[in-house]
Amino acid sequence: MALLSLVRGHRRRLAAAVTLTLIGSVLGLTQPLLVRHVIEVTGSGGPLAATVTVLVALFVAQALAHAAADFVLARAGEHIVLGIRLNLVHHLLRLTMPCHDRHRVGDLISRTSTDSFALRRVVVNGCADAVTGVVGLCGAVAVLIWLDPTLFLVVAALVAVGLSTVVPVMRGVRHAALGSQRATGEMAGDLDRVLSALRTVRASRAEQREAERIGAQAREACRHGVRTARLTAAVGPASQLAVDGSFLVVLLVGGVRVATGSSSLADLVAFLLYISCLAVPISSVFQALSAVQEGSGALTRINEVLALPVESDGPAPGVTTVSPRQGVRAPAPALEFRDIWFGYDPRQPVLRGVSFRLPARGHIALVGGSGAGKSTIFALVERFYEADRGAILLAGRNVRDMRRSECRARIGLVEQDSPVFHGTLRENLTYGAPGATADDIAHVVELTNLADLVRRLPNGLDSPLGDRGVRLSGGQRQRVAIARALLSRPALLLLDEPTAHLDPINEAALRRAIAEVSRDCALLVAAHRYSTVRGADQIVVLDGGQVVATGDHDGLMIRSPYYRSLAAGWQDRPNATAGQSVER
Repeated sequence: MALLSLVRGHRRRLAAAVTLTLIGSVLGLTQPLLVRHVIEVTGSGGPLAATVTVLVALFVAQALAHAAADFVLARAGEHIVLGIRLNLVHHLLRLTMPCHDRHRVGDLISRTSTDSFALRRVVVNGCADAVTGVVGLCGAVAVLIWLDPTLFLVVAALVAVGLSTVVPVMRGVRHAALGSQRATGEMAGDLDRVLSALRTVRASRAEQREAERIGAQAREACRHGVRTARLTAAVGPASQLAVDGSFLVVLLVGGVRVATGSSSLADLVAFLLYISCLAVPISSVFQALSAVQEGSGALTRINEVLALPVESDGPAPGVTTVSPRQGVRAPAPALEFRDIWFGYDPRQPVLRGVSFRLPARGHIALVGGSGAGKSTIFALVERFYEADRGAILLAGRNVRDMRRSECRARIGLVEQDSPVFHGTLRENLTYGAPGATADDIAHVVELTNLADLVRRLPNGLDSPLGDRGVRLSGGQRQRVAIARALLSRPALLLLDEPTAHLDPINEAALRRAIAEVSRDCALLVAAHRYSTVRGADQIVVLDGGQVVATGDHDGLMIRSPYYRSLAAGWQDRPNATAGQSVER
């Protein structure tokens, strides 16, 4: 049933291909009867020109019908693969973050490319072979029974014995094909892992080790592929031997019957021609079964991905809207956490009852040691994950009552690793705001101190940046990511360690940008640098997933021993404001 679902939306093309195949099969089935007629006419001395002309015309028409059917099937196969790939891409881009965390990127890419293409063989070869084989087999069997029922029973018994050996082989084809596809996915995952960190691999002199690791997966895929080929290769010869054995037996038995006068030579020749015609349809049927078994492995892997949960853009079910706090008439805060509990593993909470408020304008810094929960707070604000308990409010509304797209439209995010896409600088800057004007772009370029970079690039904003921004330094990538977030004019801007890769000049420019932006929107900054923390309107101190203190720098230095220890660490670093950041 799963394989049948692939042809939905392509029934017209497949129906046309089946019709053309049926026409070609019928034309082929009539040719032995015409040969029989030629023999009979030759024996009686009648004219042959008309019959031979019809025979040649039937042969040409059969070839044209099969050629047209092959093209229509191939076209349908390409469109089916396109549909599968588009469906997979749409699904992968909307998978929940926990699903992405559990799966390797390379393996998901392999399922979209290699496995989807494997299904093309099911449609093109499998469908064509199945239709041609079944139609040809039924037609040949019907004519054989009509010509000589006795000889047909002999043929049927011999063919059944020969083909019974093929059935066990078919069971192993699917397992071998699935093993080959899984190994190919693992190989793609390992290759993606290595190529995405190629400089580290080379600096560690690990090329040979990685080549051996990836080579092991390639050899495993080869082993499964050879096993699949070995099993598939047994199908054709088994059917061929059954037909050849039947041919010899019929030639022997039929020759005796012609010699005794119980059958005519023309009938025997026609019968033998139809037996030879059995070889192709029988082989086609089993080749189709083999293709289906191989494709079933690919379909299993594709369906595994399509069964993974995706993000819903609607409000979360069963959510009660959080009421505003009584007696509060001030504008709603841009962001509010109310007693938030969350764990990537529910048994091990990362956040424990976190509560804080971020006003509609201003700058709040999140500080804490490694694993305190700063990046997790950002992930919850963006709704990459859902809180286990508590409520998160954006502008006074529970985010679980809002569409995800609505939430994210109000938020700008600068990730810690500052991803840059393959493409031009302009495409990267306008990624979140494709309709941005030239003046808007010029403003954020100046604000993030990117003007000098634009001038130095050969084609300015239209210069390609390479895969993952390889042509930029770490600081430049970070400034591009910040400019991209600012260009979308968010109501809430999340900056995850925005100065981690900046030199003193660009850090000072970023501080000025933060001061300017905080007059128009709310900023939540995960920070480890003294200068960034010192300039915040309010500081939220996290330790062990809990808020242990809030306030400004001077007040926290008096009230919070933990904050004083963090500040002492910053001040012990002489270059803390000149390009270095505390380890996270």
